[in-house]
Amino acid sequence: MTIKVLIVDDSALVRRTITETLSHDPAIEVVGVANDPLIAIEKIPRLQPDVITLDMEMPRMDGLTFLRLLQKERSSVAVLVISSLTQQGSKMALDAMDAGAMDVLAKPDGSTSIGALGGKLAFHIKAAYAAKQRLRRLRQIDAMPTSFPRHVVRPFVSSGQSKLGDPRLVVVGASTGGVEALRALLPALPAGLPPILVVQHIPAFFSKAVADRLNALSDYEIREAVDDEPVLPGQCLMAPGNFHMLVTRSSGGYRTRLVQSPPVHHCRPAVDLLFHSAAAAAGKHTLGVLLTGMGSDGALGMQAIRNAGGTNLAEHEDSCIVYGMPRAAVQLGVVDKSVLLDHMPQAILDALGRIST
Repeated sequence: MTIKVLIVDDSALVRRTITETLSHDPAIEVVGVANDPLIAIEKIPRLQPDVITLDMEMPRMDGLTFLRLLQKERSSVAVLVISSLTQQGSKMALDAMDAGAMDVLAKPDGSTSIGALGGKLAFHIKAAYAAKQRLRRLRQIDAMPTSFPRHVVRPFVSSGQSKLGDPRLVVVGASTGGVEALRALLPALPAGLPPILVVQHIPAFFSKAVADRLNALSDYEIREAVDDEPVLPGQCLMAPGNFHMLVTRSSGGYRTRLVQSPPVHHCRPAVDLLFHSAAAAAGKHTLGVLLTGMGSDGALGMQAIRNAGGTNLAEHEDSCIVYGMPRAAVQLGVVDKSVLLDHMPQAILDALGRIST
């Protein structure tokens, strides 16, 4: 099957470059372009696109208004936002995901060409399409609510040791659909847990907006990590967009390390790098959690955690927006338990209770 794409952007150069970039993938066909959402609305019934790439700032109608119209009409078209993400634009991008966008991809800055996105763009097109199809099926069978409630979990029982002496570490990975999954998971966890490190495939600048929103919903601190800082209990650190995040062990506990080495699985940050580093730093005290996402990032990292004696949880197929990354880990035989998203908070607490300190 060929994925049909409609490109909506007010820049003729961007429209042409995206078209040329996607023409190299035989699984994708650009069926049309539009220089603003009003023209796109006219073309959608005739072209029947599977995916729309959408800029956020355009004349006559902005991308967010267009998305809300599509959402109101319960459109089956998947939307991938491709926009210039600044700190201000990140709020708009987050609102776009609230309005139904499947994913957000940052346009390169002025020093690089959008053509440099190359295979990454095709990967995100396919992921957005897969996510939309999966979400439709899940909603049809009422397997997942359209918005996630805050779930109540049993209180976390401390090991009885001092926080500084607790070697346990939770590492979480997610990709397509992960922003919503993290919004369901992290606020449902209680304060006072061992440190949590999160890699979400996400563009630069957008990661801070996501972390800030999660922090506002949670009973403990959630924020972007900075390089070479202590990793503390009762805290969740998220990898900044465009930086791999690793964890190292020091005499005082764990510390972060942010690097800009080449992308892994088309992604920076990559889940595998965090998971491999956690296995080396925390060994059997590591709890790996893999959520929704396309591709296989995280599977080999979970294998490293398993080989180090740690524990692995993966989101169950029945709640995943895209059952790609968890499936890869399950097929590799390195997952201890597959868990529905709304059961994951309690599963994490139970698993932590079983990890000796």
